[in-house]
Amino acid sequence: MSADPTRPVIRIRDLSTRFGETWIHRGLELDVARGELVSLVGGSGSGKTTLLRMVIGLLTPTSGRIELFGEPLFGGGIGRERALRQRFGVLFQHGALFSAFNVYDNIAFPLRELRRYDEGAIHDLVQLKLSMVELLPRHGRLMPSELSGGMVKRVALARALALEPELLLLDEPTAGLDPDRSDSFVRLIRMLSEELGLTVMLVTHDLDTLAALSTRVAVLAEQKILAYGTTEEIIAVDHPFIRNFFLSERSVRALQNSRPAAVPH
Repeated sequence: MSADPTRPVIRIRDLSTRFGETWIHRGLELDVARGELVSLVGGSGSGKTTLLRMVIGLLTPTSGRIELFGEPLFGGGIGRERALRQRFGVLFQHGALFSAFNVYDNIAFPLRELRRYDEGAIHDLVQLKLSMVELLPRHGRLMPSELSGGMVKRVALARALALEPELLLLDEPTAGLDPDRSDSFVRLIRMLSEELGLTVMLVTHDLDTLAALSTRVAVLAEQKILAYGTTEEIIAVDHPFIRNFFLSERSVRALQNSRPAAVPH
């Protein structure tokens, strides 16, 4: 499907979310342009993961509008919504692999659900996805319980990429990984985003991940996107959360040591 490069991949307008008497978001607005790698940050309970779940259609906002690729996320029938969802992939925080399936069948699952490929084609595609995340064919025989934390993330990423999405959504992609595995996984995400031309939105609290990946940062505070821009632009905003998150000694060191993410053309 052809895409208008000037149209935001994600467009959120006047979004409000309430659970019982508690408002999580009020009048939230956000645009994510094609090719951007956007990190969504905010304090505990600020609604970051809730917003991500709304973008992928797992939750419905109280009011407001979410568009993906210029189309409304909700409405228009099951067929239209299903076709739209095939254009993005999701990596959940703990991988969310099917514990009863081996690695091969976890990656093959979305391909089989699509009912567009025979088993020979599915085999070739699964091997390709394993290679893309730097795993070997023999790893396909392993069960999730046999995987290290880093391998779980890679398998989940391979499954997220199975349908060749244009948009990749990541929930705390490096949570639970030691520094070396975290750095390796971040390099892999950055490499794949560049090679595949992906647009990426990730929820993270990790400064090293944010600094290494992001072209832009969206700060969720006070029930809205308080600030949105490059890291340098965000740091210039005078707000208690931004000062605490970005300007601590550790944060400044992480930002200085990171390799800047490539700015999309």
